[in-house]
Amino acid sequence: MNSKYCSNAEEAVQIIKSGHRVFVHTAAATPVRLLEAMTARHNELRDVEIVSAHTEGPAPYAADEYAKSFKISAFFVGHNIRKAVQRGRAHYVPIFLSEIPALFRSGEMPLDVAMVTVSKPNAKGFCSLGCSVDISNAAIDNAKYVIAQVNPNMPFVHGNGILHMDKITHYIEVDEPLFELPINEPSAIERKIGENVAELIDDGATLQMGIGGIPNAVLHSLSGHRGLGIHSEMISDGIIPLYERGVITGMNKKTDLGKIVAGFAFGSRKLYDFINENPIVNMMDVSYVNDTRTIRMNPNFIAINSAIEIDVLGQVCADSIGTKHYSGVGGQMDFIRGAALSEGGKAVLALPSRTKKGIPRIVSTLNNGASVVTTRAHVQYVATEYGVAYLYAQNLKERVKRMINIAHPEDRENLAKMAYDAYKILI
Repeated sequence: MNSKYCSNAEEAVQIIKSGHRVFVHTAAATPVRLLEAMTARHNELRDVEIVSAHTEGPAPYAADEYAKSFKISAFFVGHNIRKAVQRGRAHYVPIFLSEIPALFRSGEMPLDVAMVTVSKPNAKGFCSLGCSVDISNAAIDNAKYVIAQVNPNMPFVHGNGILHMDKITHYIEVDEPLFELPINEPSAIERKIGENVAELIDDGATLQMGIGGIPNAVLHSLSGHRGLGIHSEMISDGIIPLYERGVITGMNKKTDLGKIVAGFAFGSRKLYDFINENPIVNMMDVSYVNDTRTIRMNPNFIAINSAIEIDVLGQVCADSIGTKHYSGVGGQMDFIRGAALSEGGKAVLALPSRTKKGIPRIVSTLNNGASVVTTRAHVQYVATEYGVAYLYAQNLKERVKRMINIAHPEDRENLAKMAYDAYKILI
C-alpha cells in the first residue's frame, strides 16, 4: 500500500462511505481534525458506526442531529460522549479491554477505517502510535483503510506500536499539541489512601495503577521504596520522579526486564517527552499488557484500581452510577485477576469513603441498576482513608465487619443496621 498525502482533512476522509465502521484512536492521540472533517460530511453519510475507547476533545458526531449519519459503539464512556450514552444517542459496549483487539483480529468486529494520530516518520519511513498503542495497533492491522494525522508532537515510542507509512492509506500533516491530563496535587484524603495502599507494597513489586488523584497519591508515597517495576494499562506523570530517584528500576520483573510497560500514556507534555525515544519505555498492545498470563508471571504484582461504589460484601461497581453508564469496564478485572494469580501479588481497590458531596461510597447494597465490574469473589483488599479491609476468603459476616470499619465513621451505624435488614448479619 502506498500512502497518499492529502492537503487537508476533508480530502483524507473522503474514503469513508455510508455503512462503514470507523475506529478512532485513543486518549491523547484522538485525531480531532479527521473527526471534524468526517462530521462535516454528515449530509452525505448514513449509518457510519464509530467505535472507540476513551477519546479526548469534542465528539461532534455524537450530536442528536447527526443520529442518522453516525452510530456510536463505545468501549469506554468518556466525558465527551457521556450525555449521549445516558440519553440513548450512543451505546456502551461492556467488555474487558484485553479482549478488544481480538474482536478486530478475529473479524467478529470488522473495521473499514481506522483514524489515528502518528509521529513523524523516521528516515526509514517508520512512525509510531506514540502515547496510545492499546487497542489501536489491532485496529490498524485489521482495517481496510488507515487515515492518519502525522503530528510532530507525537512521541516516537519503543514497543510494538511502530508502523511503516506504507500501511497508511491517506494522511494529513498537523502541528498541534497533544491532549494533556491536568496533574493536581492529591487531597488530604487521597494522600491518606495513598499511604494506606503504599503499606501493602513491598520493595521489588511490579505495579499497575489507573488514573487520577489516588494513583498519584500512591506514587507520592513510594519514594522510600526500591526496585519497583511498572506493567500497567496506562501511565501518567507520577512515574517520572520515582524513575529519576531510582525507585523504579524494573529489575525484579520476570517479563520485560528493566522496562516500563504500558498500553497508553496520558499526562502532561513532560510525560510525552519522557517516553519519546526512551528505550526504557515500551508501549504495547493491551492483548499483551492486560493478559492475565503476562501479569501473573511477575511476582509481587500489585494492581491498584478504583470504584464508584463497593457494597459491604465486596461487590464492585466501577462503570455506572445506578443505571447511568459513566465510564467502562476497562482493564480492572484483567489486572485484579492477574495480580491475584501472581506469587505474592495483591489486588487493591482504593476509593474515598465518601464522594465530595458527602455521599457514601461504601454501601449496604449497590444502587439500583448499578453494574458489577468485579465480583466479591475476586476482591482481596479495599482501601479508604480509614484503613484497609482484607476480604479474600472471608465469610459474609467478617466481610461486612471489615468493610464497615473502613467506611466513614458517620456511616457505620447505618451500614450495620442496613446489613442486618438486608442480609440478617448482626455486627
